[in-house]
Amino acid sequence: MAASALLKSRVRRPSYLEKLMKAEDLVHHFPHGSYIGWSGFTGVGYPKKVPAALADHVQKNSLQGKLKYSLFVGASSGAETETRWAELDMIERRSPHQVGKAISKGINEGRIKFFDKHLSMFPSDLIYGYYTLNKAQPKLDVAVIEASAITEDGGIVPTASVGASPEIVQMAEKVIIEVNTSIPSFEGLHDIASFNDLPPNRKPYLITKPEDRIGTTYIPVDPEKVIAIVESDSSDQTSPNSPEDDTSRAIASNLLEFLKHEVNHGRLPKSLLPIQSGIGNIANAVVGGLSKGDTGADFTHLKVWTEVLQDTFLDLFDSGRLDFATATSVRFSPEGFNRFYNNWERYADKILLRSQQISNSPEIIRRLGCISMNTPIEVDIYAHANSTCVMGSRMLNGLGGSADFLRNAKYSIMHTPSTRASKTDPEGVSCIVPFATHVDQTEHDLDVIVTEQGLADVRGLSPRERARLIIRQCAHSDYQPILSDYLDRAEFECLKKGMGHEPHLLFEAFKMHKNLQEKGTMKIDSWL
Repeated sequence: MAASALLKSRVRRPSYLEKLMKAEDLVHHFPHGSYIGWSGFTGVGYPKKVPAALADHVQKNSLQGKLKYSLFVGASSGAETETRWAELDMIERRSPHQVGKAISKGINEGRIKFFDKHLSMFPSDLIYGYYTLNKAQPKLDVAVIEASAITEDGGIVPTASVGASPEIVQMAEKVIIEVNTSIPSFEGLHDIASFNDLPPNRKPYLITKPEDRIGTTYIPVDPEKVIAIVESDSSDQTSPNSPEDDTSRAIASNLLEFLKHEVNHGRLPKSLLPIQSGIGNIANAVVGGLSKGDTGADFTHLKVWTEVLQDTFLDLFDSGRLDFATATSVRFSPEGFNRFYNNWERYADKILLRSQQISNSPEIIRRLGCISMNTPIEVDIYAHANSTCVMGSRMLNGLGGSADFLRNAKYSIMHTPSTRASKTDPEGVSCIVPFATHVDQTEHDLDVIVTEQGLADVRGLSPRERARLIIRQCAHSDYQPILSDYLDRAEFECLKKGMGHEPHLLFEAFKMHKNLQEKGTMKIDSWL
């Protein structure tokens, strides 16, 4: 098979070109029950050709449910690959994070065994062999990694994400590299630090500021493990970012006023501290607010230490207020990627992509004093947050890296609308509840709760003080009396029994959730 001129220019190790193959000719390397690792994080940097060829093979030969795999990806992958695999019943087991209706449906119907994990811990646990305990050789069978280039030594230059690719490559018996020639080479944009020492011999990450480099610009790989390279001409299938709305802008305004307050009281410098921001329209509104002259003018020389960069970070760069940003993924919209590629010289020396073991390292997050901002499903009156399981049971996407940051940041902030619409009530779901139906971030992890209604700074407050403040500042006006009535009754009953530190009426705490299922709203008539 002849290599194209563009592929030859990207693959600088000639022996790899001798391994050039078509994706459909590699199906035999993936027998039923294989443990497979992919590159990718938040829907970018994932392999396209080989997963699609396997799906085609299953569909053509009616092998749905008969050719299944344990699949490990640093976070979510692409819809046209992972979603299709889920629809064809090709996934036996999945870890540690996923996005897509088909795969979440498979998880919640019990067809896919999903293991949720902190993203900082997943690569280490993979190296420890925790996910291959039942295999004769504690290795992944095959890794499929997307590259934008290959070095003279055979090293893999990733594309728009790093994720867990270094550890997946390390743990794989065989490696297939998809070289994507449809996008520019990302060479120079990565800092790959591969630490193979196991405890008690692990060493600290020598990072004291976001721009510090401690590794290489490529993922090292034993060339003998590379069984094939495949040329890819498919771009990441990202979607437009969620637009701001009045609610997200109000939340952003409340949060930015809080940051100004902290600067004015000397607890933050004018450049703030390294910012971590999640994904979604609230995160976009916060970052967008920092870039605007009226709301963001008080903050200059900002830096970012986060998981994912979205389009609004390009706005923040262009505003002149952002000096440097590091992440494990750049998940731009199609328009954002065009903007990024067309202005490569403007952005490339201000962005660094690392593995998720580094980007989400609790040690580094705590050392840098990050400002962490994430969106939950619900927060209860005592500041426990649920990020994963609707009604305590239905898995959405997984924990991701939110707890990596929230437990270790200097400022741990959860922002959410005070309500969401149900099918029958525009404010049918209160995001402030008596008791979270599933707890991912505990009361010990959170400092600030923000909604469009207001902001509750709960630092140093006892549980009962927190509850009063969160209800007053963050709950929707329709739910404030309902929540206050619950707290009054819980305090009365628990204090008289000498168990009033964090008062709960366990047999009533989920009455709002029960009412939602039965009547389509959390607006109960009474607690009696």
